[in-house]
Amino acid sequence: MSAQFATRVGDEQGQLFRAITHQLGTTPADAMRVFISAFNAHHGFPFEVRLKREAAFEPFQTEDEALDFSDNLARMMADEAW
Repeated sequence: MSAQFATRVGDEQGQLFRAITHQLGTTPADAMRVFISAFNAHHGFPFEVRLKREAAFEPFQTEDEALDFSDNLARMMADEAW
């Protein structure tokens, strides 16, 4: 016996889903089967699910503090690029 699941999505999302699954060489039904298998294997979503956090910004106290921040950020980005 097998279970059947149905859902509704907007036309644009549905068309995009069909197009992407086609480009991947699969079907929407197979993509849903893969998702369900991954969901069950992870005992939840197979990716991080969270609410977007509002960024809390605090102004720099001094110009030197701002320069240190930008220097450290530039170094970090350069390290990640290598």
